[in-house]
Amino acid sequence: MKVFLGLINFDVSVLSKAVCLLLLALPEVAMSQPPQTSIRVVVNSNQDGAIQADDVVTLREAIALVNGTLPIEQLSDREKTQVQTLGSNAQSRIEFNLPPQERAIALQELLPPLASPGLLVDGTTQPGYDQAKSPVVSITSNSNADIIRGFTVVADGVIIRGLSIYGFNAHHGATASLPPADIFIAPLSEVVEMKEGKTHFSTPPKDVFIENNWLGIPPDASLPSKTSAFGVSVFNSVGTTIQNNRIAHHDGSGIITSIRAENLQVKENIITHNGLAGMPDAIRLEGIINNTKITDNLIQFNAGSGLYLFKPEGSVKILNNTISNNGQQFHRAAIYLMGKGHEVVNNKITEQPGTGVTIAAYPQSQGNRIQNNQFAKLQGLSIDLVSQQNVGVRDYQQGDGANPVHDSYQRHRQAGNFGIDAPSFLSREFFILQDGSVTLDGFAATGSVVEIYTVSEKNGNMGTLNQAIATVNTNSDGRFSVKLGNLKAGERISAIAIHPQYGTSEPAYPALIRPVEQYINFP
Repeated sequence: MKVFLGLINFDVSVLSKAVCLLLLALPEVAMSQPPQTSIRVVVNSNQDGAIQADDVVTLREAIALVNGTLPIEQLSDREKTQVQTLGSNAQSRIEFNLPPQERAIALQELLPPLASPGLLVDGTTQPGYDQAKSPVVSITSNSNADIIRGFTVVADGVIIRGLSIYGFNAHHGATASLPPADIFIAPLSEVVEMKEGKTHFSTPPKDVFIENNWLGIPPDASLPSKTSAFGVSVFNSVGTTIQNNRIAHHDGSGIITSIRAENLQVKENIITHNGLAGMPDAIRLEGIINNTKITDNLIQFNAGSGLYLFKPEGSVKILNNTISNNGQQFHRAAIYLMGKGHEVVNNKITEQPGTGVTIAAYPQSQGNRIQNNQFAKLQGLSIDLVSQQNVGVRDYQQGDGANPVHDSYQRHRQAGNFGIDAPSFLSREFFILQDGSVTLDGFAATGSVVEIYTVSEKNGNMGTLNQAIATVNTNSDGRFSVKLGNLKAGERISAIAIHPQYGTSEPAYPALIRPVEQYINFP
């Protein structure tokens, strides 16, 4: 398996070794045990540098305290007033009380990893915080420092909330030892080489929660002078939730996965203007992604696809998202799928210089259900099933256009979703009867459900699906018939077939609705 950083191709095994070696080389924070008694630490200085006993507690010192590498006894008397013991049943907290004009923490070097299970890093505690407005505490890199990551999360149950995190990248060379990010999530312990050359990764952090942050964005919402490489890198974790964040202005993807991202939940985020100087897709998923859900997000104005899946293991549900105006630099599908069993349901997909949903033929992409979505203003099919015969860059990124009717098992096998044929209407025109109804007849794959769409765009291409209006089952011969009372003269209709095994087809060639009285004079 490989991951991609910008335009650079990295082997995962090499990257993973680098991850562990770098983490183990960090200060003793990485190898020590968090304190048995949980504590609350208030950061009251935006300064960064060497840990020392003075009058204030810095973010670096707060992390060392909750990780257990800085004993409370080594603090000055004034610093001790910023630390409160919570007891054995509570979880440690890092809170903020920075001076009003000093709420930007500019790091001099990489922070220690967050290694205390259940730790809450809570920017909402800063006086003046308002959830309806921007965060007030920001964490960035010093203008003279090249810092690869903001937070490195290595423990279960860590929560990062209410912060502005930006400016983390690796500008000192063409390649990085491991992926940079505002927030990077991976296990701490060593990589163990298994038999047959395989690499075994230690238990990943579980149930990490990233919420109400601005990632890649300063509190004043400006374009930062130093942009971050990625927003959240879910390198190896289980059960991470990324919720209600604004994620923007990254050189690469706003969210990226690699080794493992099982049970990943990405919901109610605004993900915009990412990928303008590297990996172009707003969300890029690869690795083990079982039970991942992408729901209720606004994904817009990114350089490439809104979502791009590259050889994933497991399936993802993409539900109730608005995905619009992406492809700002690259003509790609709004959603590009590889793999099996994905669901794309109830999304609004518009303004894309490419297809709506493209499903690759390789590796055996089948059983992907695309249903009840709204498509509009696309430069390609609403749903495009790519054939193995088409292997150009454009085919992989944007799709290969409408498929012919397949006449053999081999032809079906060589296309995405088993190349299931689009429905075919029995006529190019259907007439409104005296009772105002229209009966639509046609053929589709036996055992499939046919979903009828209106095509309202006057200049839409033949593969446009604007609004789903009805569903009907096929019979044992693949025939379908449905009577509708809500169609108007001049409207066009199309359809897709949804098969329980093969998945969803490309759109049918559209038919036109006409008034019957133009052609027949009844007595």
